[in-house]
Amino acid sequence: MGKNNKQQNSPLVYSTDPNYKPLVEEAVVETLAPDQQPLRVILETKHRAGKTVTIVYGFQGKEEDMNLLGKALKNHCGTGGSVKDGEIIIQGDHRQKAFEYLKKKGYNKAKL
Repeated sequence: MGKNNKQQNSPLVYSTDPNYKPLVEEAVVETLAPDQQPLRVILETKHRAGKTVTIVYGFQGKEEDMNLLGKALKNHCGTGGSVKDGEIIIQGDHRQKAFEYLKKKGYNKAKL
C-alpha cells in the first residue's frame, strides 16, 4: 500500500467491505465579520536573508477569503507577497499602509 492510500489517525486497520468509505470530518470554518477580526500587523526580517516583510496575521476564516484580503493588500501597497500558513506576507515595510487600509475596510480590531 502506498503512502497516498493511508488514512491519517484512523483507528480502522482493515475492512473487508468493498463499499467501505471512511468518514471524513471537515471542519466548516466561517469567516468572521471584518469588525470581529483580531488582526495584527508586524514587521519581520527573521529567516528572510535580511529582507524586510510586513506580516498580517490573526485572520479567522476561510482560506479563500484570506487570499482575497491578501491580494487586495498587495495591490494597495503596490508590492508582491504571499498568503501562507495563516499569514499575509507583504514585501517591504508597509505597516502603516496596510494598517490604514484595514481600518478603512472595517477591520476595527486591527493593531500595529
